[in-house]
Amino acid sequence: MKKMTIFLLCLFLTGCGRNNDAINQGLELRSNLNNGQGCCFDSVVTADYGDQTYTFAMDCQFDAHGNLSFIVDAPTSIAGISGTITSSGGALTFDDVALSFPLLADEQFSPVSAPWIVIKALKEGYITSAGWVDNALRLVIDDRYEDDACNVHIWMDKINHPTLAEIYHNDRCILTIEIINFRML
Repeated sequence: MKKMTIFLLCLFLTGCGRNNDAINQGLELRSNLNNGQGCCFDSVVTADYGDQTYTFAMDCQFDAHGNLSFIVDAPTSIAGISGTITSSGGALTFDDVALSFPLLADEQFSPVSAPWIVIKALKEGYITSAGWVDNALRLVIDDRYEDDACNVHIWMDKINHPTLAEIYHNDRCILTIEIINFRML
């Protein structure tokens, strides 16, 4: 019995250590985002409306204050549209083409705001869980305490950069964001 207790205690402590390491990596990225000059990356966003999906690509840049500037790269039918998103709203600029996506999550936000939601969650959200899945760190973040809150699942690579994110509303993935060429400014 004594040997079994020692074995279980060692097993428990080993598991906790790895989980703490996962949380610490998430907190390290948070610290870098909050104390740095911003970040930039390319993104491929897929919005899932249940009966239809839309995919588009954007170049994204965040400043030190958490404001997003973006330019849509693809598809070519909407390429060149640019905009900004801040905590108080957003603005789009375009010539002859306009973005027209229905709002998601009970009309809380547009698919184009997905990268801003991910970085905001990384900077401010409550990390509800952290752990490794297939050698990638996965963080689950919630930044609201409501029944209809959106959860953000973020996968990070070995150099502690986000590579993929999913935004869930009512237990359904509504947005997927592939994050490419992430770098701190």
